[in-house]
Amino acid sequence: MSDAFERTPSRRAFVKTALVMGAAVVVPGCAQQAIRTAVAPPSPVPDPAAPPYVAPPPAEVAVRGGPPSIRKELFERAMAALDTHSGRIARRDRIAIVDFAAPSHLSRFHVVNVETGGTASYLVAHGIGSDPAHTGWLQRFSNEVNSEASCDGAFIASDYYVGVHGRSQRLIGLDPTNSNALDRAIVVHGAWYANRDMIATRGKLGRSQGCFAVGEAELAMVFDKLGDGRMIYAAKV
Repeated sequence: MSDAFERTPSRRAFVKTALVMGAAVVVPGCAQQAIRTAVAPPSPVPDPAAPPYVAPPPAEVAVRGGPPSIRKELFERAMAALDTHSGRIARRDRIAIVDFAAPSHLSRFHVVNVETGGTASYLVAHGIGSDPAHTGWLQRFSNEVNSEASCDGAFIASDYYVGVHGRSQRLIGLDPTNSNALDRAIVVHGAWYANRDMIATRGKLGRSQGCFAVGEAELAMVFDKLGDGRMIYAAKV
């Protein structure tokens, strides 16, 4: 995990730049079923459908007002989504941005402090249905029930509960691409297959049933920074 959450420029400067850039019954799902994790090779397999993931040049992104750890286009889309759904997002001081263009062995769940630009980044698994061959790269999204795939778009981080995976957080999908998130029990939870030691032993994380599964040791930090009433934006761009 990288954590520069409390650093950097003034709130006014960061928000101004961001604005200029653009602008409970739960059915069986990830939260209620055991996770199937296949044995993986020691290193990630490149996604044949996409060019190799290249991290953004920090200086280029910083000049344009986005956090260095998040690609410019993805950050702009997340900020646009925050504006689009502003009427439903109760707390706008922080957002989570999930970069599903990155492979699972990289920290791609970013919690951004909108007031300072500080960012804390964590590992997060994607769904079995999004990566059937278990390459470590997300291949597709799905909003379909029983697809076991990750879905993209903007979510509201909702209430907490204790389920099969311990403390978890329900998510409400705000877009047509994730409107079934609540019915599918797409949640944030901790999982052993999302722990950092998976990278050393298998070269990538295991897969969820579509949930945002983070490492067990990092779950409390994610919940502490994200909280409820804030937005999660997930995409592959």
